[in-house]
Order: sequence, then structure tokens, then C-alpha cells
Amino acid sequence: MRRGVVLFILVNVLILGFLIRSVFTLLTLLLEDASTDAIHRSEIPELDSSMLDSRPQIIPKIIHQTYINDSIPEHWLGPQQSCINLHPDYEYKLWTDVKSREFIAEEYPWFLETFDGYKYPIQRADSIRYFVLAHYGGIYIDLDDGCHRRLDPLLSYPAWVRRTKPTGISNDAMGSVPQHPFFLRVMASLQAYDRHWFLPYITVMYSTGPLFLSVIWKEYMRDSFGMDRVRVLMPDEYNGFPWSFFTHHVGNSWHRGDAQLIFWMSSHWLLLTVMGFILAGCIGFCMWLVYGRLLLLGQYRHRYVRVGNSSSSSTKMRRRPFVIMPSFLRRISASSNSSDEELGHKEEIYSE
Repeated sequence: MRRGVVLFILVNVLILGFLIRSVFTLLTLLLEDASTDAIHRSEIPELDSSMLDSRPQIIPKIIHQTYINDSIPEHWLGPQQSCINLHPDYEYKLWTDVKSREFIAEEYPWFLETFDGYKYPIQRADSIRYFVLAHYGGIYIDLDDGCHRRLDPLLSYPAWVRRTKPTGISNDAMGSVPQHPFFLRVMASLQAYDRHWFLPYITVMYSTGPLFLSVIWKEYMRDSFGMDRVRVLMPDEYNGFPWSFFTHHVGNSWHRGDAQLIFWMSSHWLLLTVMGFILAGCIGFCMWLVYGRLLLLGQYRHRYVRVGNSSSSSTKMRRRPFVIMPSFLRRISASSNSSDEELGHKEEIYSE
């Protein structure tokens, strides 16, 4: 029976290992601070500084934005216009639903079925930004992000994204040269992550949104070995300070009621992680108790086995090996020994 116990432990270890492997990247994201690839403030000329930035500008001067159609809501007209006014020498591209689908159908027809099959419109708005950055290069900006200063210093990095809280990166402001390996990898991964989860918010976040992008970014950092790295715009450089590049306005137009639950979970991730391990331990303990009970029942049923042959009138009894089980189950077993012996005695009488 000891072999059965070892098998039980081995199966549970394999299950636990599979679960940890499945969420390993998500767990490591909790510890990722992006400091290795951070765009430091010392690299960026001060706002209205007379110092010239001598670094080459390799990202094309293109600003990409997305919306349903050309009728931008009034509360986003200000942020949109601030980016256009600060960059008169940049090309501006607004990707409407119609233009987005035409672009995918013409340039990336292998993705059209997935693109059309997305349940939520925001998934198409998410995915198109990766394709246009990989195809044309430039800078993508959400409509609820306004420009606080010219983006020229950010054109010096082959690819950049912005850090978000509590972990990972966001997809609301990004820049890239055409055909950068990171965004090519993002494009190629979209179909594999096209899955439906229980909550709409999680479905969007993990199929096309920031959580999806964060997972691909983490895997890309692990595999890139220092080549073609993606730089990270930190929160202070993104928004909220005189030297920041962007201003943030009312947004989250696609969020539903389940988003509040996710926001609460994100702010209590450490508590939820600990509770998850406790719950897993309780489930494992309960499985052990059930397994021990099954072993006990098997011992009751097969405690004695009749051996002999038809030519012999005597019957011998052979005892099965002792079963390792929890102490309270052993007490139950001990209390039942007398009834088992009595039953065996009766069987011998009948055999006579």
C-alpha cells in the first residue's frame, strides 16, 4: 500500500507543477519592475530645454489612433487635438472600424477570420494597433491620452511601451519601428490567445489587452538575450509631472461591471495569492483524506483472502499488508477488528 501513497503524492506534485507552469509568467509579472529597460529621466531632455537631442530618430513620425468612426466624442477632442497641434510635422492616422478591417483584409488576410470573430469591439481596437505599428511603425496613442510635450525624444528607441500598475505594461501608448521583432511576435501570438473566459473583462485583457501584451513582453524579454530590447516608459515620464509626455483624461469606455471586481483584485493581489495557496493546500488535504478512506474501505473488503483448493476441506486465511492511513482512520480500523475476526470464524464453521 505504500506504493499507492507514493503514487498519490506523485500525482499531486505533477498537478501542482502543471498549474504553476501554466501561470508562471503571470506570477513573475508580479515581481517585474521593468527597471532593466526603463527609459530614465536623465535620457530625456527637459521640457522646453535648449539642449539638442543628438540621438537619431528611428521611429517614423506617425501618430496612430483608433475609434469606431470619424465622429470623435467631445470629451476626447481636446486630447486628440493636443497631439495633432504639437506635432504638425507628423502624419496622423485615425483607424476607424472600416479602415481597420480593410487594412487587415488587404495586408494580413490570414488574421481576418480571427479579427471578425472577436466578440467585443475593443478586441479589434486592441489588435489593430499592434498590426499598424508592426507594419508602418510610429507611435500609437489612446484617445483618452493627450500630449503634454513633443514626442521626439521617444523616436530614438526602436520600440517602447509604458509601465502600468500594479504590474506589467499597457497598450495605450506605444512606439515602434516597422517590423520590430517584439510587435511581430505580438501579432503572431494573437490567435493562440483568442479564448473566452468567464468574465468579459478578463477575456479582453488576456486575449488582446494589456495582460496579453504583458505576458508576451515578459516572454520576449526572456528570449531576446539583450537584442532588440523593448524600452519602458515609467509612470513619472508617462503622466502627472511637468516633464511627462502625456496627460490622461476620462476613458475606459469599454469597461463593464465586472471591471470593478478586477480592479479590487489587482489592488489586493498579495492577499489573493496567499489565499490561493491556502485553498490549494486545503484541497490537497481533503484529497488525502478521501484517498485514505478509499484505502480503508479496500482493506475492509479484502482483509482476508481464502486460499486452498477443492480437494482440501480446511481453509487458510492470509492477511493483507497493513495500510498506511491517518491516525483517526486507524482507530476506526482497530475498532472493527473484532467484527472481522468473528466473521472469519463463522465462515470456518460454515465450511465444515
